[in-house]
Amino acid sequence: MIEAFSKTEELAGNLKEYVNVKLDSIKLKTAEKSSIVFADVIAGALVLVVFSLALIFGSVAGAFALSSWIGKPFAGFLIMAGFYILLGLIVWAGKNRFIRFPLMNNIIQKLFKNGEEDETDS
Repeated sequence: MIEAFSKTEELAGNLKEYVNVKLDSIKLKTAEKSSIVFADVIAGALVLVVFSLALIFGSVAGAFALSSWIGKPFAGFLIMAGFYILLGLIVWAGKNRFIRFPLMNNIIQKLFKNGEEDETDS
């Protein structure tokens, strides 16, 4: 009887240790995947800032070039503003198809990658 009780205690101890190890494993996987998503968001934001600055300076240069070509100082800026309004309307019309769904799919894919795929990506 004592032997059965000690085996039950040993089994309970092993089960408790298994649950703790499994919880630690889940915590580590969650931390890893969230850090990957966070790092991607930060990298994307930095790239967005750099491209935005290039777009702004390029737009101002283009507006000045159009202004000197047309001969009116304000015309180039109005043309550039009209171009960006048109571009904004096109992006707004296709926001779900071209921005929202691909971004959601990318984040979900990163969060639910299998362990084998994680090792091959590194």
